[in-house]
Amino acid sequence: MNTPHPQVLQLLERAAKSPLPLYHTVPPHVARRLYRDTRAVLAPPSPEVSEVRLMVVANAIALRAYRPAGVPAGEMLPALVYFHGGGWTIGDLDTHDILCRQLSNGARCAVFSVDYRLAPEHAFPAAVEDCIAATRWIAAQARALNIDPARIAVGGDSAGGNLAAVVALDARDAGGPGLCFQLLIYPATDQRCGFASHERNGDGYLLTRHSIGYFRGHYLPRQADWLDWRASPLLAKNLAALPPAFVLTAGFDPLVDEGKAYAERLAKENVELAYREYADMIHGFVLFGGVLETANAAVAECCTRLCSAFEAVS
Repeated sequence: MNTPHPQVLQLLERAAKSPLPLYHTVPPHVARRLYRDTRAVLAPPSPEVSEVRLMVVANAIALRAYRPAGVPAGEMLPALVYFHGGGWTIGDLDTHDILCRQLSNGARCAVFSVDYRLAPEHAFPAAVEDCIAATRWIAAQARALNIDPARIAVGGDSAGGNLAAVVALDARDAGGPGLCFQLLIYPATDQRCGFASHERNGDGYLLTRHSIGYFRGHYLPRQADWLDWRASPLLAKNLAALPPAFVLTAGFDPLVDEGKAYAERLAKENVELAYREYADMIHGFVLFGGVLETANAAVAECCTRLCSAFEAVS
């Protein structure tokens, strides 16, 4: 029987001994602080990039824009529009700052991290609307931002992977912007939460069935919205004609089965697809490069996939 990586077991043991409350037992504003303040001890060192700047776009959406180290200021770069994880309720530009720096340097691309509105203050579909608007704005301003409009990718982890998949579907159906790639890191794809991995991995691996219910309850307070493809992209009528995708999952993640199911549907509907399950990892692991060696390898693989996608266009 497969077991979690020894470094994961050490992390889980450490988490079990923590005196801090679990996310689903405290109000969202407290959960956000817990999430933000516990990231630093798990994260790898923050890499230097050539530029980081805050932008406010589409009237009310903040973005953090990164350009990779060693790149001349005016060079035209490919771009990744990135949506952070955190159950649509927690997470922010700071919790995913190091990951965005890693992706910018590793894929030699501009990264735009989107500070979309969070639930429960702004329930579904506010996050979707912000991510679509930000992506459209970035594409429309590509030349001014020194990015190549033909090489714009979307990506995200967990809730952010869900949003990236939805943005790609919207761009296809709306006739643009043209996207060249989807980076989907353990994405949430089906809000019905009925896959076996929700039971199999629902306790003991950081993300639990209780925290999933907590996040979904804040983001999707109306059960009828669970079936909306903008909440559950796996339920979209068709996934054909989408950009190439890399779907990454973790074996001990409640979301592993729905991530795999989304990958299988993409492949079945003739979308160019690469799929990788990190069998001995847990949900959220790509952020834990300070304590999990595999996290850094996974981020490097994401960068390689992005580079290949950008090169395929150029």
